Formats: sequence, structure tokens, C-alpha cells
Amino acid sequence: MCSCCTTWTPSSRCIRSIKCPSGLERTVFLLWNSFNDPLFGWLSDRQFLSSQPRCVLGNGTSLSRSGAGLSSRDVVLTRVRALGCHGPLLALSFLAFWVPWAPAGLQFLLCLCLYDGFLTLVDLHHHALLADLALSAHDRTHLNFYCSLFSAAGSMSVFASYAFWNKEDFSSFRAFCVVLAAGSGLGFLGATQLLKRRIKATRRDRGCPGLDMDGGVYEEEPQVGGAETGSITLGQYLRQLARHQNFLWFVGMDLVQVFHCHFNSNFFPLFLEHLLSDHISLSTGSFLLGISYVAPHLNNLYFLPLCRRWGVYAVVRALFLLKLSLSLLMLLAGPDQPGLLCLFIASNRVFTEGTCKLLTLVVTDLVDEDLVLNHRKQAASALLFGMVALVTKPGQTFAPLLGTWLLCFYTGHDLFQQPPMASVGSVRPWPEPPAPAPAQAPTLRQGCFYLLVFVPITCALLQLFTWSQFTLHGRRLRMVKAQRQNLVQIHTLNIKMV
Repeated sequence: MCSCCTTWTPSSRCIRSIKCPSGLERTVFLLWNSFNDPLFGWLSDRQFLSSQPRCVLGNGTSLSRSGAGLSSRDVVLTRVRALGCHGPLLALSFLAFWVPWAPAGLQFLLCLCLYDGFLTLVDLHHHALLADLALSAHDRTHLNFYCSLFSAAGSMSVFASYAFWNKEDFSSFRAFCVVLAAGSGLGFLGATQLLKRRIKATRRDRGCPGLDMDGGVYEEEPQVGGAETGSITLGQYLRQLARHQNFLWFVGMDLVQVFHCHFNSNFFPLFLEHLLSDHISLSTGSFLLGISYVAPHLNNLYFLPLCRRWGVYAVVRALFLLKLSLSLLMLLAGPDQPGLLCLFIASNRVFTEGTCKLLTLVVTDLVDEDLVLNHRKQAASALLFGMVALVTKPGQTFAPLLGTWLLCFYTGHDLFQQPPMASVGSVRPWPEPPAPAPAQAPTLRQGCFYLLVFVPITCALLQLFTWSQFTLHGRRLRMVKAQRQNLVQIHTLNIKMV
């Protein structure tokens, strides 16, 4: 289900439709979108997995820090510098869509790949900072709380964009995009500069505390070659990850979660159109669509304090049970309850997206367990986030395909064979739904309802099973965090002994 692409013409102030992306363009982007997460994660964390820092004394003697990796402070500074570089480039890649500089199809593909690439880099380093800045669950949920708060504020641009959207004249909307991109780029630069100052203003790095008084200077000497002690190859890392049982159970659950999130994103307008178009106004539909982007962030402001009290595992399991209960209740109530139906459609999307944001905290715990199980010198945070994204990427691809196939199988209604339906943002915030044929409408409406309730039921049952096999919570999680803290202390003691 794709809408026609558009591009700017120098001779007019309107947008002309061009052909949809070809099969080759879709294949190129699919491959790039699938593999750039682990690729960038490996390139980012390879230095942490294979570097062998040393302590250099004032007289030039170099002492190997056996078993110790880069300090957490240096890792955080590396992440922050990467965000300060890639964030403005992400804003520029967004603007590249709006200026004609190549044939339309080629420009669309290149801009899409550039934007997705820089977005991946920003996401990986931003998520990795959550694991590198703090170790305790309390501190991580505290950081995630403020992340959700400011993400909600940033999402308000969705509502602001409606004021500038005009199908006949895109100049106002293009100016809005330029201002939005400029503000985002400057925001990245300002925030990373402030964060670097904050980190550098903290106490001195304790990489060589025992040698400080003797005039020692801590330096990280890059190693050449791949034979240094403790270095691993990508193949070795993948074999280690394949033996990480909690990682495997988590990505199985997260694959279903990603599928459900993207299923809701793709079919949310369809459900509003065929199940509620007779009961809600156009403005209400537009509001529901816009609030679905903001509410998950606000939702986390309530659930994160619960995570600090009860643990992320218990809160996520409760959300799965809530999803199953609401879906069963909606199935029993039937499609003729517009108030309950409206509440269910909105809550299903909000809770599902909110759960995805809570799972970031679980990945940070997996980073800790990976470091402890494999006795790493430094946590490979970005790489682990990239591997999670790689394994769960099929959920994004199959969500619209499987949903469309199920609807066609049950009702015989093929969405691809219908006249192209304008997307919610292409004409105005809430388009007029096309009137279906009288004989087809009841069947299609019933099919949409069953799709709405049975997909969450199936996803919830699968997730409850896989989540029950996940053991990184309670006593085991406390043991992992204690062992990681001990590793840091042992590394410091080794340096003092040297």
C-alpha cells in the first residue's frame, strides 16, 4: 500500500506525481534498511571490542592494561561526538527531498537511503547512550522518562504541520520543513556541546588512578592488526550472540512487537475509515491520527515510574495481558459499539507503541548480560541494538503484507486492486472515505473488525509465551548488574596493581 511519490518542478509551485518506486528501488532500500543497523553498530563498537588501552608513564614506559577496556567516560564522549556529527546530517538529508537535483526516481532512492542511514546512526548512538550513561535500573528509567518527555514535545510538530499543508501550493509547507530541519540540526549541535561540557566537568577519568600521582598520563593507543588480546571478529561475536538465550527469547518477542506496531501504523486509517466513519467527524479522525504519534511518549511518563517500582519485566507482561484482555472484550462486544471501538483502536495503538519504547530498557539490560557472559572489555551497546533491529526488521516488512493478505483471504477485497486511496496526509488531515459498493461494505467492515481484534490476540499470546521464557529479571538481573559493577572495580584494581 504505497501512495504515489511526488517531486518539485522548477517551473511551477505545485507537485507533479511521478511513478511509484520500481521493484529494483524497493529491493535496494529493503536491503539497505535491513543491514545498515548491524553494519553501523559493528563499525561503531568495533573499536571498543578490539582496542587495548594502555597507561603511559611520564618517562614514556607503556604498560598494558590487561583485561581493561576504554573508560565509560571515553565511550560516552565518542557517542556524543557521533551524535553531534550525524544529527545535523540527518536534518540535511531530510531537506534533500525538497530540492530537485537528480532524476526523480534516483533522487527519491538516494534521499531515502541517506535519510534512513543517518536516522539509524542517530538512533543507535542515542539508544547506546542509555546503556553507557547509567548502570542502575533507577537511573536508566529516569533518563528514559526525560527522553519520553522531550520526544512528546518534538512530536507536536505533527499538529503544527497541518497549519502549513496545502495541496495546491507547497511553498508554505516546504518553508516549514526548512525551519524544522534547521531547528533540529541546531538542537543536535547545542545539546551535544552541552553534554560534552557536562561530561568533561565531572571528576577526572579514573583509567589510571594509581599512576596519576607519579605524573602518569592516560592515553588510549589504537592497536594495529587483529591479533591483540581480547579482540574478536564479527563471526565470533555472532556465535557468542547465538548462545545468548535471553537475547534469542527477547528478539522473538520483539519481532512480534515490531510486527504489531507496524500493523497498527499501516491499518490505523483503514480501521477508522471502515469502522468509525459513520460515527465520528473528520476533525475527530484527524485528532485521533495526530494524537497517536504523541500519546505513546506521554504514556511512558506514567509507566516508567511503575518500571522503577516493579521492574520493566513485570510492567511489560502486564501490558501484554492488558492487550489480550481488551482484545477479547472487544471481540465479545462486537463491531456495533462505536464508543468502545474508538477507545480500543486508539488504546491499542498507543499501548503497543508505548511498549516498544519500554523495551529499550530491556535491551540495555541485555547489554549488561552480554558484557558479563562474554567477559568483554567494554559493552558493545550500539552493536547489540543494531543486532536487535536486524532480527526484528522482518516484522516491518510482513505487517502490511500479511494484513492485506488476511483481509483479502477473508473478504475477497484486494486493497491493491481498488482505486488508489489518498493517504491521510496527502490531501488533508482526514480525507473523505470512498463509498464502497452496498453489497461489499458489510463484508469489508466485518473483515476489518476481525483483523482489528484477532491480530492483537495472536500477538499477545505469542508474546506472553516468549516473555515467560525470558529470565533476565529479578535476582538474575541484580546478579548481572552486580557482576558488571565488580568487573569495573576489578579493572580499576588491576591498574592500581600495575
